[in-house]
Amino acid sequence: MKNFLIILVVLGVIAGIIIGPRINNVPKLDESLKSATAALDSQYKRRSDLIPNLVATVQGYASHEKDVLTQVTEARAKVGQITLTPEVLNNPQAFKAFQEAQDGLSSALSRLMAVSERYPDLKANQNFLNLQAQLEGTENRIAVARADYIKAVERYNLELRTIPGKWVAAIFYPDAHVKQNFTATPAETAVPKVSFGK
Repeated sequence: MKNFLIILVVLGVIAGIIIGPRINNVPKLDESLKSATAALDSQYKRRSDLIPNLVATVQGYASHEKDVLTQVTEARAKVGQITLTPEVLNNPQAFKAFQEAQDGLSSALSRLMAVSERYPDLKANQNFLNLQAQLEGTENRIAVARADYIKAVERYNLELRTIPGKWVAAIFYPDAHVKQNFTATPAETAVPKVSFGK
């Protein structure tokens, strides 16, 4: 009996040494993921806020390009209906809808920028140049925020899927689940076509 107690104490000490320092990793990584999610959502909101100004500026020069302007406005409306909440993160279908809405807006903005290439006066307009620079800066910020989000999801998911984090999560945080991550769409992975011809 005495040997059994000694073995239990030794096992308890070993478990404490292994698990003790990692006992708070799941909530820490969860908070880090929430922070990365909020930063990404903030950048998407910034882009969404800039679009009406960009569309209005382009409309003044390209009033007959209504299809492209309508597509941008509709894509922005779709994006405005879905925000990156914890519920969306835990629901693969909702996360896919969020990602598709953002991808649709990116695609519509690309078409809008292509329209701007056809209007030399628009390209020279200071308001357009300022908005275009802000939008490009926002796209870069989105790329950085997305990379940070992807890393935060990776760290969180690794903690939940590796030992001893998996054991700690099972015992102390049973409601913790692996989070969704972004995936590239076929359009994003297609090889771009570059042509210098007319």
